[in-house]
Amino acid sequence: MLTIDPKEISLIQLQHHLQSAVTPRPIAFASTVDKEGRVNLSPFSFFNVFGTNPPLLVFSPARRVRDNTTKHTYENVLEVQEVVINIVNYAMVQQASLASTEYARGVNEFIKAGFTEAPSVKVAPPRVAEAPVSMECRVLQVVPTGDQGGAGNLILCEVIYMHIREEILGADGRIDPFKLDAVARLGGDWYCRVQGDAIFKVPKPVDRLGIGVDAIPHVVRYSHYLTGNDLGLLGNVEQLPDAEACQQYRLRAGIHQVLQKGVDAVHQHAHLLLTHGKVQEAWMLLLLAHG
Repeated sequence: MLTIDPKEISLIQLQHHLQSAVTPRPIAFASTVDKEGRVNLSPFSFFNVFGTNPPLLVFSPARRVRDNTTKHTYENVLEVQEVVINIVNYAMVQQASLASTEYARGVNEFIKAGFTEAPSVKVAPPRVAEAPVSMECRVLQVVPTGDQGGAGNLILCEVIYMHIREEILGADGRIDPFKLDAVARLGGDWYCRVQGDAIFKVPKPVDRLGIGVDAIPHVVRYSHYLTGNDLGLLGNVEQLPDAEACQQYRLRAGIHQVLQKGVDAVHQHAHLLLTHGKVQEAWMLLLLAHG
């Protein structure tokens, strides 16, 4: 285990470890204007949503580690307390990266990166027409966390208007993650694409009280074949299948043969069932073997 005291390594090393460990990070593609109306566009991966009432976004154009200078975005929001947060998808990621180039103050990154300015409804900065989602925001507060290189500048923004492209909506009217095709930042030059096998469901235990991993029989909990994810699924049920359900399950084709092969075969089969989301079936098999 590598152990690190942040005060005993260089800021560059610390930045690498933090940005490589805290991933993936969503990207705030922020458009701002200065008091003269000059437009700036830049991506920031120190970003997330922090509330719904009011709808609150926070991003941080941190001070540069190498020379302790500040970003134009930070300087702009101090002059004009408005920003549009545009979401970056795969179709625009290379252009968004180009917009992070440190052009001179007053240079319009919309033009440099080849994006289209679309007028906002309630704020002065334009939004990115190509973005799947754009959120017009009023800056509520700017919180510097320090005055040295690497210090954050937390920009707290209230969303006052949203633009969502209809083609990314599912039949239920909600944003479909497959259609959104978002990208996120990792460490260094690495990104990830939220698509394909990267998208999966985890049932939230918000409307139920799971039995917990501590309620799983010892022989199952410490199985050589069941993973931590398997145990999480087993512990998320409200109650175990009853004896009658288990006996009915025993009659299914192939189950008797699995049980006859012994504990290892049972646990391997239970793992396969859990991999396919068949939690009740996995529990019935395990209870038949260990009940």
